Amino acid sequence: MDDNILDQKWSAGTLLRFAFPTIAMMIFMGLYTIVDTIFVAQFVNTDALSAINIVCPILNVTVGLGTMLAAGGNAIVARKMGAGDHTGAKEDFTLLILTGAVIGFLILLGGIIWIDKIIYALGASELLFPYCKDYLMVLFLFIPANILQTLFSNLFVTAGKPGLGCGLSALAGAANIILDYIFIVPCGLGIRGAALGTGCGFLIPAVAGLAYFARSQRALSFTRPKLKWAVIGESCFNGSSEMVGQLATAVTTFLFNRTMMNLLGEDGVAAITIIIYSQFLLNTLYIGYSIGVAPIIGFNYGSGNAIQQKRVFTISIRFIMAASALVFAVSMFGGPYIVLLFADDASEVYQIAANGFRIFSYSFLFCGLNNFTSAMFTALSNGRISAVLSFLRTFGLLAGGILLLPSIWDVTGIWLAVPAAEGIMFGVSIICLIRYKIWMPRK
Repeated sequence: MDDNILDQKWSAGTLLRFAFPTIAMMIFMGLYTIVDTIFVAQFVNTDALSAINIVCPILNVTVGLGTMLAAGGNAIVARKMGAGDHTGAKEDFTLLILTGAVIGFLILLGGIIWIDKIIYALGASELLFPYCKDYLMVLFLFIPANILQTLFSNLFVTAGKPGLGCGLSALAGAANIILDYIFIVPCGLGIRGAALGTGCGFLIPAVAGLAYFARSQRALSFTRPKLKWAVIGESCFNGSSEMVGQLATAVTTFLFNRTMMNLLGEDGVAAITIIIYSQFLLNTLYIGYSIGVAPIIGFNYGSGNAIQQKRVFTISIRFIMAASALVFAVSMFGGPYIVLLFADDASEVYQIAANGFRIFSYSFLFCGLNNFTSAMFTALSNGRISAVLSFLRTFGLLAGGILLLPSIWDVTGIWLAVPAAEGIMFGVSIICLIRYKIWMPRK
């Protein structure tokens, strides 16, 4: 059986080396998420780009379900591994994978049956409807693979193999980029080609994960599962902050699209699409770090190692603050160049998005700590606090800002909504870290 890599003395160097593959994995995921929009913008048109953001809430929900099971289940599996219950960890792990697969097939079936109603409910105009349907019909076929690859990407870390998850994500990202170009340009499939390339990218980590965990001699592997509703329920509850976050993102994306459509039409929706996808890529640095260290936090919590828990927390805070400053600088000074990947500098879409980046960039000063705080409460099996923080940050404050600020400052209010929400949550996160002392394990 593999040695448990989570059970060691952590220093800044070893912790960052352990988290680095997960950071790289998230960056690769961000790259092949954003590549769809780049190819569509460059080789189809900005209406197709707008259509991707119209149907984006469906992906938010799907990723949210997978991340909920992965993050919540990670805490359970890591805790049992830390307590020495390897059989129980394997049973729960297998049950979570089966649950994710079933959910994926149910979404696939329902999506194909009600696809027209779903697209109109998301606010597609008659102009955007054909693009939305072409993209979403193909993507629904790969929903089960999307959920499985989300689960495996997280659980490779718990299994002590973050490098494998990173490598698979890199392979998936490279395949997605290559296939996007082939399907969109030489094959002439347009927006359907973008969806097909993305779906093939989902398949690579999903199939590789199934093959890897099928080997029974590993520390974490498939076994005969036991149907434990309590485990599924605890995973969903403990990871609910991640699900709440994705649901909130789905709702706020809908609100962004609707508001921009009313203010600036399809060009406005294309501009907000550029900003949203760029935000996801830029956030991957500290999202990846938070995911990477979460199993260590959960393991030390289960084993009661106060010294290691405090050391990991201190190093993490320093890294998050440095990363936030770096991402802010990249966004502030590199924003116009990022927009150029999507739109010509003479276009209306470019002018709207480039102006928005200058205001939007300030959100990156705050969201690193906010992401980390929510992830740590999840790792400590405190799903209630994590869910409240995530809901307040990604929905309560942000949705309020989207609805209120444009009525005061017009389009500028749209760009101010995210920095305002993140800034308020930064203060709330600090209060929660001090109040609950999450750097201390249970006694």
